[in-house]
Amino acid sequence: MNEQEIYFSVDIEASGPIPGEYSMLSLGACLVDAVDHTFYAELRPISDRFVPAALEVTGFDLRELSTRGQQPITVMQNLLDWVAVESHGVSPVFIGFNAGFDWSFVNWYFHKFLGKNPFGVAPLDIKAYYMGLAGCSWEQTKSSKLPETLKPDRVERKPHNALSDAVYQAGIYRRIRDARDQLFHP
Repeated sequence: MNEQEIYFSVDIEASGPIPGEYSMLSLGACLVDAVDHTFYAELRPISDRFVPAALEVTGFDLRELSTRGQQPITVMQNLLDWVAVESHGVSPVFIGFNAGFDWSFVNWYFHKFLGKNPFGVAPLDIKAYYMGLAGCSWEQTKSSKLPETLKPDRVERKPHNALSDAVYQAGIYRRIRDARDQLFHP
């Protein structure tokens, strides 16, 4: 671990596969090493477009979110402020499980609404991290195929809830990081 960096586990739920045309519907984040330090928001859609399966998985209704969700600019400013406070002057690092998907939305929303992203230009992907350490195939990085010893004991997990998923994936990352020497370099 680098004392000049702090790791944020981030997860989002969206109405489709790409930002701009589809909406980020919820965003959850936590500190990797202090998962009780959290951020969560549900956003107003920026588009009426959706993939039915995406809404089915998340349980969100676009019409309902258009009235009760927060404005995207407000959410992104609140996230920016939260990251600044939690970072304590060190570099924040965005991590995710399949980070490319979550990162694309968070990065796009930060730049679209605030003109900057506190995480810089690249995320850390837990799946790629595991693949590199384990020497396994990409297929073996699916959460369902990870060794049970890497999965956190979180009975109360709610899949496809952005905050619950962020906390869960932080646990996976910690277990990989903390066990890497025993697991991958005996």
